[in-house]
Formats: sequence, C-alpha cells, structure tokens
Amino acid sequence: MTIDRRSLLLVSMATLLPGQAVALRLRSPSPETFDYGPAKLDIYSRDGASGLPVVFFVHGGAWRVGSRGNVNAKPQFLLDNGFCFVSIDYRMLPEADVATQAADVELAYRHVRANIARHGGDPDRIVAMGHSAGCHLVALTGLRRGLPGVAALILDDTRAYDLEALARSGGMAGVYARAFPDPAQWRALSPVTYVEGRKHPPTFIAHSRAKARAADAQAFAGRLRATGTRVTLFDGSAYSHMSINRDFGTEGDALTTAVMAFLRASLG
Repeated sequence: MTIDRRSLLLVSMATLLPGQAVALRLRSPSPETFDYGPAKLDIYSRDGASGLPVVFFVHGGAWRVGSRGNVNAKPQFLLDNGFCFVSIDYRMLPEADVATQAADVELAYRHVRANIARHGGDPDRIVAMGHSAGCHLVALTGLRRGLPGVAALILDDTRAYDLEALARSGGMAGVYARAFPDPAQWRALSPVTYVEGRKHPPTFIAHSRAKARAADAQAFAGRLRATGTRVTLFDGSAYSHMSINRDFGTEGDALTTAVMAFLRASLG
C-alpha cells in the first residue's frame, strides 16, 4: 500500500482505533521517568488505564544529539487517542557507537515489555516508532528480532536502510560517514541485511522531501514486501526532514492520519 498526500484528503480521523475516546483524562502532563540501565526512559499514561496499546519512540539526532524529551505533540495526541506512550534515551556518539545504541534500544524495549502492564499498557501490543537516527535504530533492531513480540514498526525518514548501497550512491558522507566510519560494520548495521527469509511485523515507512529519501524508502519497502510483510509507504514529499517528525499529532496532519489508519489495521 502506498499513500500520497492527495489520497489522504479523503481520509478522516474516523481511522482512529475503534472504541477509543478522543479526549481522555491524563494522569499528569508529565511522564514518569525510569532508569533501564544505560539510560532513562519516560512513560506517559493516565489514571485507570489498562491494556492499552503502546507506542515506543526512539528519537533522532544524527546518532549524536537529541533526548527522550524531543517528542512534540506525540504524548498528548496518543494518550488522547487511547495509547500509552514511551520515549527513551540511548547513549550518544562518541561515547557509544551505533552498535551499542542498538543494544540500548533493545534493552529499553525489554524493560518496557516487562513493566508496561503496571502503567496501563499491553505488552503484546507495542509499536516501535523512530525518526531519523531513531528510525534506523528501530528498523535495525526490529528486523533482527531484537524487539521480541513487537506488533508493528513505524519508520520515519532515514537513508540508513542499506549502508553499502548508500556508499555506492555517494551518500556515505556527513552525518552518515561520522556515524558509520568502519565499512566492515556496514552490513551488520544495515536493516536490509535482516529482511530476507521471513515475514516481518507490519511496517509503515515514511519519507520526507530530503535528498534521495523517496528512492531509499521505496527500495526498502520493496525488499520488505517481497517477504510477504505488509508495508505502508507514505509519500511525505510535502514535509521537510524535521517537520515530518515535528508535525505528528497536530491538527490536520496527513502523516498522523495515515499512521492512525495503519495502527487500526495492525492492532485491530
């Protein structure tokens, strides 16, 4: 399935999960913060929550900057629509290399899966979502079976799906060259390496208008579809690399509408 902005003009917010109220009462505007080992994570929930689906979010920042607080409208919107929301920190370059960051994401996910029920979430309905560097880390860990039981993946705008192909196209420069300096690690750190041989969780892939993002997202979507994985590809050419993340959860946002439709189909 491929979604463009024009087709979304025909889609209403009726795509929200069935039976979920649009205005739920929050426990607090602030999250509860927990230490999962190498870093911290924030859990947003509400009074009386039980068995709600969970969005597990990994922030971007070129693998070097950013924090779990970079969530914009996501917590409020998702809580208002019947989800728990989790945002994690992970160790940054140069303290930790990308392989270590991926291990941090997997450790944080295991912590959430083991503990989210006490915060009103359903450990069997966790959706992993990431933007930019976080998109790469979610794709990598989700496809290599590092997120056991994950219900779906939401991948928001990266070129780092296939690092060897990125290098061949001349794209291994700037932030990518600094994050992935060792060619011997490119295959192991490429999400595409883990695609073949089995069907994966439903995957939503969004790309912005940033250079080469559409082609890279389309190629990765094609590889996943060849395994029988259900893939939704979102044409985000109306967005910049930053706005495709920042605008999620805001009124009238096309990506938000598409993601909610995907979640409804994926979670039931």
